[in-house]
Amino acid sequence: MGLKMNQSEEIDTARLRGELVDQLRIRGAIRTDAVERAFRAVPRHLFTPDTPAERVYAPDDAVVTKRGADGTAVSSVSAPTVVALMLEQAGVRLGDRVLEIGSGGYNAALLAELVGPDGAVTTVDIDPDVTERATRCLSAAGYDRVRVLRADGEFGAPDAAPFDVIMVTVGAWDIPAAWWEQLAEGGRLVVPLRMCGITRSVALVRDGARLASTSVQECGFVPMQGAGAVVERLLPVHGTDVFLRFDRRPTVEADRLTAALQGPRAEAWSQVTVGPSEPFSDLDLWLMATLPGFCLLTASQDAVDAGVVNPTWRVATPTATRNGSLAYRAKPRPVDQARTRFEFGAYGHGPQGEALTERLVEQIRVWDDAHRAGPGASIDVYPAGTPNEKLPQACALVLDKRHTRMVISWPSPIQKARQTPT
Repeated sequence: MGLKMNQSEEIDTARLRGELVDQLRIRGAIRTDAVERAFRAVPRHLFTPDTPAERVYAPDDAVVTKRGADGTAVSSVSAPTVVALMLEQAGVRLGDRVLEIGSGGYNAALLAELVGPDGAVTTVDIDPDVTERATRCLSAAGYDRVRVLRADGEFGAPDAAPFDVIMVTVGAWDIPAAWWEQLAEGGRLVVPLRMCGITRSVALVRDGARLASTSVQECGFVPMQGAGAVVERLLPVHGTDVFLRFDRRPTVEADRLTAALQGPRAEAWSQVTVGPSEPFSDLDLWLMATLPGFCLLTASQDAVDAGVVNPTWRVATPTATRNGSLAYRAKPRPVDQARTRFEFGAYGHGPQGEALTERLVEQIRVWDDAHRAGPGASIDVYPAGTPNEKLPQACALVLDKRHTRMVISWPSPIQKARQTPT
């Protein structure tokens, strides 16, 4: 595996690791001394031995460690920024018993540092190549005390339960009963949840008959395999250049949407602006909760260049669909010559394209007026079959999954004045 290094290489990786931690502190990804100490202690390069150290210690770079037959990533060592954010969400303490679902080795080593010698870390993966690699890398880095299991993460690790923390490092569509049952009362579950195609790392605390969220962070992960795998549905609406991505079977007809895209385009702008580096990921969750027939639009660069669509992002732009019509969030347009502010808008197609476009823009305004300055969405989880009257009354959206009901809600609106673009 090429794990041996000469003295100069060891000094260089130590310097890179220190610089990485400093960057993560400045960004706010690392907030606590415990997580900082863990990052400074664990040699990340030993878990990615075939990758240049400069990339290994780049804050936003994930390292793919295995690809499937079609070339898609099936296992990776996550980007340091995401790893740090999720560890902070988990709030791991000395002496905790921790289950990690999805093995890469590096995150398990960080967890071992956080729980200390009196804690325990079990990491589980369904892929034997992944568990064998994780075992080798953990041993090389000096973390033989981490228990590595080959198993379907859907079922957890019942022989080692209960756990104070369950940390999931693969994209999950649902929360299976085993995770709930194996999590101690008051324990923390951190999981990248996929909701209508949007993935967010959600920190949840077991509170009786619900899992209550404490934070929601933007993230991206390879999808879960095994019994918990749920494949997205792709609906082609312009050859192989434009698709709509649904979590469930689409209720709209592809041929009608194809015809709609070939027709006139409605357009509306919101007067809501954003700076070049200003985050707005919570807007995606708001649109998911408030738009009809929500899905994500994916387009090739050829389709964008040809003017077929002009979305915010080519891979995953929020979209509303209804009765052979669609509207999607447009690529923000500059509102000043210096290009310091950009305005949100929407484009629509089809018989109801104009109405959907206006509705999308109006929801952008509602988010800006009432929720942009607030704490963001809450995503609480209840067992499947929980009656509506036992769910929060102010919820914006309920997603019924195989094992659970996910409730997405926002706190009371925070009213603010909107600035008109100049």
